[in-house]
Amino acid sequence: MGCAPNASHSPVFLLVGLSRARVPHSLLFLLFLTIYLSTIVGNVTLVLLISWDSRLQSPMYYLLRGLSVIDMGLSTVTLPQLLSHLVSDYPTIPAARCLAQFFFFYAFGVTDTLVIAVMALDRYVAICDPLHYALVMNRRLCARLLAFSWVVSILHTMLHVGLLLPHQWVGDAGGHVNLPHFFCDHRPLLRASCSDTRSNEMAIFFEGGFLMLGPCTLIVLSYVRIGATILRLPSAAGRRRAVSTCGSHLTMVGFLYGTIIWVYFQPPSQNSQDQDMVAAIMYTAITPLANPFVYSLRNKDVKGALCKLLGRGRVGS
Repeated sequence: MGCAPNASHSPVFLLVGLSRARVPHSLLFLLFLTIYLSTIVGNVTLVLLISWDSRLQSPMYYLLRGLSVIDMGLSTVTLPQLLSHLVSDYPTIPAARCLAQFFFFYAFGVTDTLVIAVMALDRYVAICDPLHYALVMNRRLCARLLAFSWVVSILHTMLHVGLLLPHQWVGDAGGHVNLPHFFCDHRPLLRASCSDTRSNEMAIFFEGGFLMLGPCTLIVLSYVRIGATILRLPSAAGRRRAVSTCGSHLTMVGFLYGTIIWVYFQPPSQNSQDQDMVAAIMYTAITPLANPFVYSLRNKDVKGALCKLLGRGRVGS
């Protein structure tokens, strides 16, 4: 698509994604403020418990602590801005800050998906090779896998930011470009661009698809082996215990990867802006909120550590 004479590399984006919401903005503000505060409190609590309690020093909890830090970052990239825009009559964001938000959102988001895949590997070793679990999934390997996830995520994000930098956007007389979303996400930016987006679409489909295919393959293969191992367990109690350690992870895998595939890997003609925004809210707000509860706060070791901490607080008072 050709650019109009008033097209600009540095417009001011007007985030109008929630302008058509039928719910009063005051109620949305309270809802998202509650979600954000609960996300921070839940994940900070989990990080502190894992760092403090000696029973929570296994590789699984080390990975959970890393995931909680990532979830707090993912939520913080989008929700505070959303809250400020809900009380503003003109929710704008400059192009430089928009691209910075896009960068950090992608960096945290992709790292999130990679760490969840690493956790599937952790569950595979714990169930299929429990005698060697402590030797294979040691702290050094987990740290390297987390670092590798961050490096891959940052390189992936730099590619997509680089492909966006040459784009131009057509604004109104005041230089404002309507962006039908609540943050600077990839698809809305491409829809609003007046430049050729074919290279971006190809990068999303091929490079982004490959990046998703690798972790998905690891998760599927891990759980195929886990399922076969569980079926061979002699006792029903052992099978229930093994399933309980994987059920929460599988729930979040389906939730997380389902929303990502829905938003980013459909053909453009099949994308609904409203549906994309709902899926993005689920991914950026609900998933970071649910992770500490679904993964860990239902875990008896974590609940025991929390009760122990609260008990100490009552004794100290």
